Amino acid sequence: MGTTTAPAGEVTVDVLFVGAGPVGLFGAYYAGFRGLTAALVDPLPEAGGQVQAIYPEKNIYDIAGLPAVQGQQLIRNLLEQAKPFGPRFLLSQQASDIREVADGWRVTTSSGVVVNTRAVIVTSGVGSVTPRPLPAGEELLGRGLCYFVPQLEVFDGKDVVVVGGGDSALDWALAAVPRARSVTLVHHRKQFRAHEHSVAQVKDSPCHLVLDATVTAVRGNDSVESVDVTVRGEDGARELKAQVVVAALGFLMDLGPIAGWGLEMEGRAIRVDTRMRTNLPRVYAAGDAATFPGKVKLIAVGFGEVALAVNNAAVELNPDATLAPGHSSDLVPASEPLAPEGNSAQPRSKEVAGWRS
Repeated sequence: MGTTTAPAGEVTVDVLFVGAGPVGLFGAYYAGFRGLTAALVDPLPEAGGQVQAIYPEKNIYDIAGLPAVQGQQLIRNLLEQAKPFGPRFLLSQQASDIREVADGWRVTTSSGVVVNTRAVIVTSGVGSVTPRPLPAGEELLGRGLCYFVPQLEVFDGKDVVVVGGGDSALDWALAAVPRARSVTLVHHRKQFRAHEHSVAQVKDSPCHLVLDATVTAVRGNDSVESVDVTVRGEDGARELKAQVVVAALGFLMDLGPIAGWGLEMEGRAIRVDTRMRTNLPRVYAAGDAATFPGKVKLIAVGFGEVALAVNNAAVELNPDATLAPGHSSDLVPASEPLAPEGNSAQPRSKEVAGWRS
């Protein structure tokens, strides 16, 4: 995705984002917009978080102003948006240890990089995710059985069985329908946990539903050839032809070292106030990592939360700064040409580093 990992040693920035998913990437842009330098640390080898790692080719429909955008395109856009400000990326490593110092925090990563930062914003989402395993067929993982589908072309012309009843399962089934020879969705209940709109779409599609059922065997030699499905109330098992099996049974979440930082937690999330502040000084949280009364876990909500976190951090780091960030439309990124003389789009501010006026 065009990101690079900073070399080992020490990095000094105004803000460290712990998590380089969509919310962290938008936060890096916003930090630059407020004249703050930023670094992002993430255990994945590339920026983008779960969107890039799990569903890069799936469309996302609830981003304001974008009727539909592929996951990987959203990440590319966010990287391009932050690029003028030169954020540092510390990838394939975790933020392991955090210690308060005179002017902020000293964070050490699992690769030994030391980050001296004036503020920390946790944008790690739910942390690292491990897919819940399918009870059968683990030996065929990567040979037809999968938990994620990085490229939708694996469905082309195949018989596909999707196992699960949540949003991911229905999304994979809907993505497979126009490409696969056949699609069957197997769920252990009669009711779905997914969004009602997705359920209606699946029921109206050619996808075959096998409900109140479990996959008891995945068969094949070098690759998946079929699955055995046991339906409650039926004698014996049904054999379904399949070359691709997507096990979308949910994930096990792990915040990793962050859980030992002394943050006030509520379940697996970090409790924040209306300024996105945690109980630790100059440590904020935004996106799925944060919780507060009335919290809704959406990427769109996370974008707003991280903007709140950055703007409040900007004031805390510089008491002379204003909380209101001003209008981005008054500024032109340094990579863009200036508007013709006399054009009202000419920028009027010289306060934001990385932008020109």
